[in-house]
Amino acid sequence: MQQLQVHSKSAVILDRMGRHEHSLTIGELSERSGVAASALRYYESLGLIRSERTSGNQRRYARSTLRRVAFVRTAQQVGLDLTEIGDALAELPCERTPTRADWARLSRHWRQRLDTQIRQIERLRDRLDGCIGCGCLSLQRCRLFNPGDELATEGPGAVRLIRD
Repeated sequence: MQQLQVHSKSAVILDRMGRHEHSLTIGELSERSGVAASALRYYESLGLIRSERTSGNQRRYARSTLRRVAFVRTAQQVGLDLTEIGDALAELPCERTPTRADWARLSRHWRQRLDTQIRQIERLRDRLDGCIGCGCLSLQRCRLFNPGDELATEGPGAVRLIRD
């Protein structure tokens, strides 16, 4: 367990090896990461990041939390949901900054999912100017690709795009 020593505004966290690591307030973490303090509190409530508390019950984050927050934001930008992100972060060490090997192991799990997502995005881009098989019949061309709304029997949404 980490120990927290408070010295004025900053705090020092002692890691498991007894080394001192200057911690960040929630405002400092927000400023450095570009993520709103409310989002940081939400991430913490989901277990994506963690903090220690001062005697005045103020949050203090290890500097390595910056890397975890950057990871969360990047993973969200490529379409991963917070549950997937949390599962991945659970595989990373809590007591130290993840190494290159840690990140490489983690990224292997997502490669196939991301490759599939890339193919879907490329299909959407390439078909955006025509029918993407949504079954809406809102374009005149849809009558050629989906006469009588035949795709409705295959389920909701852009079934032609999804099944390709």
